[in-house]
Amino acid sequence: MGESVAEATIIKWVVEEGQSVSADDPVIEIATDKVDSEVPAPEDGVLVKHLVSEGDVVQVGQPIAEFSVDGETVTATAPAAEPEAPSPEVMEAVSAPLESAVQEAEPAPAPAAVAPTGKPSRTSGGRFYSPLVRSIAEKEGVSQAELDALPGTGKDGRVTKKDMLAYVQSGRATAPVAAQAVQPVPVPMPASATAPKPVASAPAVSMHGEDEIVEMDRMRKLIADHMVRSVQTSPHVTSFVEADVTRIVDWRNRNKKEFQSQTGQKLTFTPFFIEAVAKALREFPGVNASVDGDRIILKKGIHIGMAAATPEGNLIVPVIRHADRYNLNGLATVVNDLANRARQGALKPDEISGGTYTVSNVGTFGNVFGTPIINQPQVGILALGAIRKKAAVVETPDGDVIAVRHMMFLSHSYDHRVVDGQLGGSFVRRVADHLEAFDPQRPVV
Repeated sequence: MGESVAEATIIKWVVEEGQSVSADDPVIEIATDKVDSEVPAPEDGVLVKHLVSEGDVVQVGQPIAEFSVDGETVTATAPAAEPEAPSPEVMEAVSAPLESAVQEAEPAPAPAAVAPTGKPSRTSGGRFYSPLVRSIAEKEGVSQAELDALPGTGKDGRVTKKDMLAYVQSGRATAPVAAQAVQPVPVPMPASATAPKPVASAPAVSMHGEDEIVEMDRMRKLIADHMVRSVQTSPHVTSFVEADVTRIVDWRNRNKKEFQSQTGQKLTFTPFFIEAVAKALREFPGVNASVDGDRIILKKGIHIGMAAATPEGNLIVPVIRHADRYNLNGLATVVNDLANRARQGALKPDEISGGTYTVSNVGTFGNVFGTPIINQPQVGILALGAIRKKAAVVETPDGDVIAVRHMMFLSHSYDHRVVDGQLGGSFVRRVADHLEAFDPQRPVV
């Protein structure tokens, strides 16, 4: 369902229990905090049993149905959660008795090798294998044991087509021999390691007779949870810059009618801003990144999300992929398309996932500037303030003069774990520089 999406709400079952369905036909309608979408059937088969009901909130990876293919019933298995690594003190406390237990335990016999017997199983060892992967394995004579031992680069360690082809082309190195099993010995953990962490309780809310109580809808609940988790994850810092965008305003006023007649697209200010942000992200790759534990992942593709308000007042962030590869005409086309379909609720799941940086236009509501919350797992977000006429000092060859200029504030919030003040401040300053350096003689198309 895309990055940062952890759960979805079941809206409607399209296929009833016992009903046949063809591959890629919709089986169920679901909703997340980002978009409503349909989940298709993985193959031709029969939906045997619903495991969840309409209105239920389910986690990504949780089984939702039993599906039968060629008479074989398959239930998806949710991946087990990774255990939290114990502290060094805990490791020191348990290492000695654990080593002793390992030395005394008798090794269990190693499992016998499994000879290839046709197409491998759809699930094995808690891992799911797609029809394409199983087909390649059958064709190349890859046994179930080899498949289970093959490291996967897909989600939750799944084996992908790329993994299979690389394995076959590498000469199919012998699968690693299973290590001898050791009977686990329970070791008591210190009380400090097992004690639950205190949870802050919500403050009591007083209500009066004239107050109105409004239940949060599904999307508002999910947005609220996403925002709280973002603030708890990233220490937010915001840098502000004021930019003179008079050149852009004047150029747009002169050319917007001709631009629309030649391209068929309305020209808003958003494409100008996206263009400047994309240029700055190329120059400051440390802002086009994500954090994974103690690792910084520098994204090679520049995929800019643009926050858009829905008619219901909620927020959705469609993504402009490879935004740095578009000219102004291309950006206007993709911005208008995504914005229109966002208002209509017609975006697809892959159009609201995979963003590497986000832009939010708070100026749409007449706000001068704002302090936006980072869209996890990104490390930065830019808020664009309203463009206003102001008296400003302008440098000329004949000296400084005071003139009426079109000015706006840019607010850059960034994750202070990995983006320090120099990088975060320099980035937003560069965005402003690109806006102010706009060529007033630029051709329309």
